[in-house]
Amino acid sequence: MNTELAHQLALSHQENYAWALGCCGRDAREAEEVLQAVYLKVLEGRARFDGRSSLKTWVFAVIRRTAAQHRRLHMFAGLRMRALAEVPEPPDPGDVEEALEHRQRRDQLWRALDRLSRRQREVVLLVFYHEHTIEEAATVMGIGVGSARTHYERGKARLRELLKETP
Repeated sequence: MNTELAHQLALSHQENYAWALGCCGRDAREAEEVLQAVYLKVLEGRARFDGRSSLKTWVFAVIRRTAAQHRRLHMFAGLRMRALAEVPEPPDPGDVEEALEHRQRRDQLWRALDRLSRRQREVVLLVFYHEHTIEEAATVMGIGVGSARTHYERGKARLRELLKETP
């Protein structure tokens, strides 16, 4: 087992988990299963980093592919359930009204993201939430840069429309 790789996975676990949540419809249990499968693939050498991208980009691509495989396996068994990820409230919970408003805005954003196409949602999450470049997002998603750019622009435009629709 490559101890340096294991160390890097441990350091990036929170971010890997957040991406797994995004790939798994925010189903925490499914994201944990996917991430465990990814870590096993990587540490057992069934998925190998070849250095053509950053380690983060490569791990995100492995997570995405593994989540898709997992989804296909469980879709037929009827085991797929969607759940909201627990995102922490703002640091100062003293202002209940502000905390409620924050939660409502967050939920509104997730509902809008859920209405985007899968590829639009993925590229928007990769760029905004996970701070990837469009080129890195394309690598993670296994698509061309031009296609990623198109999905990104259309996703942002659609998200703007959806957020204007809801009060």
